[in-house]
This record gives sequence, structure tokens and C-alpha cells, in this order.
Amino acid sequence: MTERPRLRNRDIVCVGFADWDTDLQTNQHHLMSRLARENRVLFVESLGLRRPQLAGRDLKRIAERLRNGLRGPRATDGLHVLSPLVLPLHSNRAARAFNRRLLPALVRRATRKLGMRRPILWAYVPQAEVLLDALDPELVIYHCVDDIAAQPGIDGVTFAAAEERFARRADLVLASAPGLAERLRKVSDKVMYAPNVADTDMFATALRHGPVDPALAALPRPRIVFIGAVVSTKLDMELLVGLARARRDWSFALVGPVGPGDPRTDVSMLAAEPNLHLLGRRAYEQLPSVLRGADAGLIPYARNELTNSIFPMKVYEYLAAGLAVVATPLPSLSEIAEIDTASDPEGIVELLEEVLAHDSPQRRAERSRGAASHSWDRRLEEIAAAIEEL
Repeated sequence: MTERPRLRNRDIVCVGFADWDTDLQTNQHHLMSRLARENRVLFVESLGLRRPQLAGRDLKRIAERLRNGLRGPRATDGLHVLSPLVLPLHSNRAARAFNRRLLPALVRRATRKLGMRRPILWAYVPQAEVLLDALDPELVIYHCVDDIAAQPGIDGVTFAAAEERFARRADLVLASAPGLAERLRKVSDKVMYAPNVADTDMFATALRHGPVDPALAALPRPRIVFIGAVVSTKLDMELLVGLARARRDWSFALVGPVGPGDPRTDVSMLAAEPNLHLLGRRAYEQLPSVLRGADAGLIPYARNELTNSIFPMKVYEYLAAGLAVVATPLPSLSEIAEIDTASDPEGIVELLEEVLAHDSPQRRAERSRGAASHSWDRRLEEIAAAIEEL
């Protein structure tokens, strides 16, 4: 049998849009941790694209960045992490000029220390363009998983201009949502549509007998569960309140940190509903125990410029765990037959009633088997195949 394509024995410099140690694992964490098994990976943490606020979360992050930034690259989770000391003021011309000098010097010094030569430059943000001359990469990948320019606090004009330049330069552009792929194909003919997937083997363990998250287990059934960041830029808060009021005998549980990337998120209207429960963050490895106790998975995203270009990572996490999934009608979900969508509380309640009435262990097993091909390992094989074709 022909061996499946894979990347190995390569040097990879990944410029991420988040820190490595963060409340939520994202696409960059899943792919880089797997690539690090057979490659040398230097992960460059977030360049601070959002203007920081003098609030608790941002102040803590600034302090951590100062502490880590003075240490150079540090080994963790099988790879090396660099916390660059850059100015998070990307709309300021002087700050951009300063970063154009400082960031390449810091990354070049780190790659030399690690013995990397002509690495693959794998960037989740286009500001990595300042590393092109410093690294002389053998391959440039732009991995677009969000419409970052549409997020609050981002200088959208500067970001969009940098993205167009970097996408034109990239040897391969990966886009995680149809809207992102459509936009990037206007500037590059090397775009590969690569929606977010899941650790399907891990989430499939939710089908086995085992412990249920204690906080969730304490709630009356049926339990409708959302896992992910609780942020006002993405979640439809009024929709959630409407669902809670429409079915007081149901438990709606939101499992995830409040406010990452959107520290001004106000959840007071959610907390005021007696059957709407904010259960807080769980470690990634604990999520199957949460979904094991769920009766259905919910994706209650608002419809806005940001969510129009999102493919939620929880789609295949829910399905791998065997759950029926009900969501608001995001463009990225329109062709996924396993997901039912509605735009208002009444429609979502009707869909949930239907799936709750007809769900079974057999249907859960079928959903999980169907999701099995949407794994991070399979996605890496597809990316490796695309690279081989270059």
C-alpha cells in the first residue's frame, strides 16, 4: 500500500494568533502539536493584534509576555515557544516600523539557537510577512481560520492590506470557511479549503461508559450543551435567553471561559436565567466527559461579519461524541447534512424537541462514525499532499 503523505523531518516556524498556553485549544494548537511529533517546530506566540485594554485579563497577559519574552524560546509540549516582545499597536506607523526590525531579529536568533535553516513559515496572521527576508523560508503557508479584521479592537484596514500582500506571496493558502476561501481566491490561485476538524478519537470516547462532568451531571435533563468561548462577538445572547425562557424545564449549559479575545463580554443577562448555566472553563481532555452527559449540542452563534466566516471547531467534536447538533444558520454549515439549523428560539426549540424525541444509541454511533474521517491527522495528510504538489 502507498504510504499516506505526511510532513516529517522539517523545520517549521509557526506564527500564531494566540498564545500557546491559553484557555482554548484552537486549530494552531492541534496542528502544531501533531507536527512536532516528527518535525522541529518553533511556535511564535500572538503578536498582539488587538489593542490591549487596561483590564485584568490584558494586564495579566502583558505581565506574562514580559516575563516569557526575556527567556528566549522555551521547550514545552514537544516543541519550542517564543514570546516576542513587540508593540501591540499595529495601526501606529512608528510601532509597525519598530516591530519590523525587532521581530525578525528575535525569531532569527531563536531559529539559529535551535539549528533551524530555511524553515517552513506557517503563519496564521499576515504580519509574519516581516519574517520573509529574515528566515528565507523554503515554503510559505498562510493559514486563515478567522476573519480577524472583523474582530473588535483590530485595525481592519491595516490587517486587510497585510493579508492581501502575504496571501499573494504564500506558496499555499489554507482557509477554514467558505467565505474566507472565496475572499482569498481573489488574490491567490493556491487556496485550499480546509475546514476545522476534531480529535475524533478522543471525542468518540464520550460514547463509552464513564464519568460525567460533575457540574453537568447535577443539572436536570434534558441538557443542551455549548462548549467554547463565551463571548458577545460570537454568541447570540438574546437567542440564548429566549431558549431558556421557552423551555424552563430544560438545562442549557455553556462550558467555556468568558471573554477570551473580547474582555468586555457581559454575561449578566445569561446568569439571570435560572436554567441557563455558565459552567466555566474545562481542560480540553475533560470535554468528552462533558459531552457524555449532554442530550444535544448547540451552536448559538449570532449572525454578523465575524461569524459569517467561521467554521466552528465544535461541529465535529459534537458529532464525534455522537450528539445531535442544532445551530443557527451559519454559511459554513449549509452543506453539512448532520446539522439542523434555525434562526430563532422557536425554530431551535422545535428542532431540539425533534432530535430529543428520536435520538438513540444507534444514531449516536452513526454520527460518530461519520465524523471519524474529519480528524486532525487526516487534515495534515491532505495538507502534506498539497505541499507535495507544489
